[in-house]
Amino acid sequence: MMEQYIIKGGNPLVGEVVIGGAKNAALPILAAAVMTDGTCTIENMPDVRDTNVLLQAMEGIGATVNRLGKHEVVISGSGMNADCDVDNEYIRKIRASYYLIGALLGKYKRARVALPGGCEIGSRPIDQHIKGFKALGARIEIENGMITATADELIGCHIYMDVVSVGATINVMMAAALAKGNTTIENVAKEPHVVDVANFLNSMGASIRGAGTDVIKIKGVEKLGNCEYSIIPDQIEAGTFMTAAVATKGDITIKNVIPKHLEAISAKLEEIGAQVDEFDDAVRVVATKRLDSTQIKTLPYPGFPTDMQPQMAVSLALSNGTSIVSESIFENRFRYVDELTKMGARIQVDGRTAIITGVKLFTGADVSAPDLRAGAALVIAGLAADGYTTVSDIGYIYRGYEGFEKKIQNLGGDIQLVNSEKEIARFKLRIV
Repeated sequence: MMEQYIIKGGNPLVGEVVIGGAKNAALPILAAAVMTDGTCTIENMPDVRDTNVLLQAMEGIGATVNRLGKHEVVISGSGMNADCDVDNEYIRKIRASYYLIGALLGKYKRARVALPGGCEIGSRPIDQHIKGFKALGARIEIENGMITATADELIGCHIYMDVVSVGATINVMMAAALAKGNTTIENVAKEPHVVDVANFLNSMGASIRGAGTDVIKIKGVEKLGNCEYSIIPDQIEAGTFMTAAVATKGDITIKNVIPKHLEAISAKLEEIGAQVDEFDDAVRVVATKRLDSTQIKTLPYPGFPTDMQPQMAVSLALSNGTSIVSESIFENRFRYVDELTKMGARIQVDGRTAIITGVKLFTGADVSAPDLRAGAALVIAGLAADGYTTVSDIGYIYRGYEGFEKKIQNLGGDIQLVNSEKEIARFKLRIV
C-alpha cells in the first residue's frame, strides 16, 4: 500500500499558516543559477519534490549544489561543461526540465535535455520555446526523447509569441540574456514568477526590462555573476489555503504572501460571500456560512489561475446555486471531477466547461489524486466532508506543497499520513 492521507472531515480550519517560496518561480531560478560560473545564494526555496529532483539533475551535470538548509541553497555552474546531457529517470518526470535548455543554450550555446513530463492536465507543447530559440539563431533537433539546441552564437532579435506561455517566456528570456545585441519579446506571460525570474537574472547582471508587461526588452550581456536572491511567496499555496478556509467554514490568516498576486482569487471569494482582509504581507479569509455561486474562467495572469481551478471548484460545489467554471488553459483539468462525485458533488463536464450544482455536504470516500492541484483540492474536500476520506496517489501533492498535512494539522484539520490498513484503522479508532 502506497502512502495515503486519511482525513476525518468536519473541523473548520482556524489559525495561521506561513506560505513557502513559489515552486513555479523556484524551478526556473534554480536552472538559471547555472548560467554563471560564480555563486548564487537562493533563499526561500520550497523544499518540494520538483525542486529536489531539479537540484539532483543539476548536480549530475557538474553544477555545485550546497544546501545550507531546507530553504537555502548555494549553486555554482563553474564545474559544468558544454557537452553535458540532462537526462535521468527523475528529470523526465518534471515539467521544469525544459528550463535547463534556455539556461545552457545561453551559457554554452548548446543544450541537450530530456523532454519534460509533469502532471497529465493537458497538452503543453514546447513549440513557442523552439520558435524563440530558433529566432535567436539556434538549431533544434528532437530525437529519442531528447531535445538538442545548438548555436554558433545567439543574436538578439524581435520575437512575437503566438500564444501566451509562461514557460516559453522564461526560457527564451534566459537564453536572450546572454545573446549578442537586443531582444524584444512580445505577447509574453505576465505571471509573478516571470517577473521573479527576470529580477533574479538582473541580480546576476542581466539587463531585462518590462517583465510583468506585454513586452520584455533584453540587452544581452557577455556573462553573469554572483548574486543573492530570495524567491517570492507561492501564490498557489496561498490560494489553496484561502479556499480551504471557505470550504471548511473556517478562519485562516495566511502569512508571507504578496496580496496583489492573490487579487483574482480574493475577488472571487468575496464575490461568493467570504470575508477577505488584506494586510501588508498577509490575507485573512473567513467564511461562517454557506456561500453563493459564481462563474469563473481561467486565464493567464492577472486572470484567475488555472492552478487554482480545482480548489475553487470544491468550494463552489458546497455553495448555494449553480456555478459555471470554464477552463481555457489545460483541456484535462477536470480529471478530478469523477473523484469529487464519489463524495457527493454534483458536477457535469462538457468539454472545457463544468456546471456545478452546489450541495450542502460532502460525504467521505476513497479517492485518488489525478494531479498536483487536484490532489490538494480532494484533501480540501475531505476536510469539509462528513466522515472519513482517504486520498491516494499523494506523490503528486508532494511535487508542489511542503509539509502540507502538518500545516493542515496546525489549523485543526484531522489528517494523517498512513501507509497501511492498520494505520487507517488506528486513525479511525484513535488507538495509539
